[in-house]
Amino acid sequence: MRRKTKLIHGGIPQDQHTGGVSFPIQLSSTFKQKSIGDFNYEYARTGNPTREALEKLIAELEDGNAGFAFASGMAAITTVCKLFSQGDHLLFSEDVYGGTYRLVVNVLSKEGITADFVDTTDLNKVEKTLQNNTKAIFLETPTNPLLTITDIASISKWAQDKGLLTIVDNTFATPYWQNPLQLGADVVLHSATKYLGGHSDVLAGLVVVHSKALADEIGFLQNATGAVLGAQDSWLLIRGIRTLAVRMEEIESHANQVATFLQQHSTVPIVYYPGLPTHTGYELHHKQSRGSGGILSFECGSEERVSKILSSLSYFTLAESLGAVESLISVPAKMTHASIPAERRKELGITDGLIRLSIGLEDPDDLIEDLERALKK
Repeated sequence: MRRKTKLIHGGIPQDQHTGGVSFPIQLSSTFKQKSIGDFNYEYARTGNPTREALEKLIAELEDGNAGFAFASGMAAITTVCKLFSQGDHLLFSEDVYGGTYRLVVNVLSKEGITADFVDTTDLNKVEKTLQNNTKAIFLETPTNPLLTITDIASISKWAQDKGLLTIVDNTFATPYWQNPLQLGADVVLHSATKYLGGHSDVLAGLVVVHSKALADEIGFLQNATGAVLGAQDSWLLIRGIRTLAVRMEEIESHANQVATFLQQHSTVPIVYYPGLPTHTGYELHHKQSRGSGGILSFECGSEERVSKILSSLSYFTLAESLGAVESLISVPAKMTHASIPAERRKELGITDGLIRLSIGLEDPDDLIEDLERALKK
């Protein structure tokens, strides 16, 4: 089954009882048992038919052993981190999402789990941060918000040789463009709130694992901690995933046009977008991914100029999140990455003048004209 077809016919695409082509929303919180211990579903936290249809679909899309749906992207990441215990050490890409950084520094640290943030594009630097108690390496590629690219296959091979798990946040690329498990990763994560939902109307997280052993562990943690996705949100995600291919292809086309415009603009010193041949990780990204996605960032020079640009736009909405049909604009230093200390942000290049765009499905000429007017002011 080819990728576009799998988006529509993967998982459990139809109601097997009625023939309905849209899988139904099962809202029951508990289920009748034929006798003690004889049941298909027991309790909605443990299993729900609609959530199961979504979980099977994402497992197929990522070519994994099993999938798991959570109440948010952070719930998914937190549950994966519950695989580790006091005394364990983890490695993370240095410019991860601010919420991930906050979890590591302010929550996992209280549980006795230590971590280092490292430039995962350089295997030598990764090697130097390895400790005897290191258990896993967590990658974003492309990263948020600088779109840095890490070689998933090389890191996964290195991690496997060292007895570590490789965990990849695949939110920006989506399973339509990139499949980390095929490249050797052990766990793949999604903030499904973004591209998989695609319409700014659902909050969700997804996890896919490559092995039965990891599936058993994550399944136990999902049930034990209880941050599961509800039936209605599961149905919304299934519906969103069905149009993922056409959305991602159109969004990428628009993003390439906007990135090219910004790169050629005299007042924009740098644009971060893996679809540009000038991007540092361009060749590597296109070796391991089938597309460039719809997120780009650019430097505009100062916080004052950011304010002027934001106040002059008509079609870009100032808002958190990304990956929806409408174009969004954000300022990472003040929004998504505000939880990272200013000094650390400066080291990474997340300046007060950095703007991140999530390109949507509007006419790209309108988006470019909107940015052109704002940059002139």
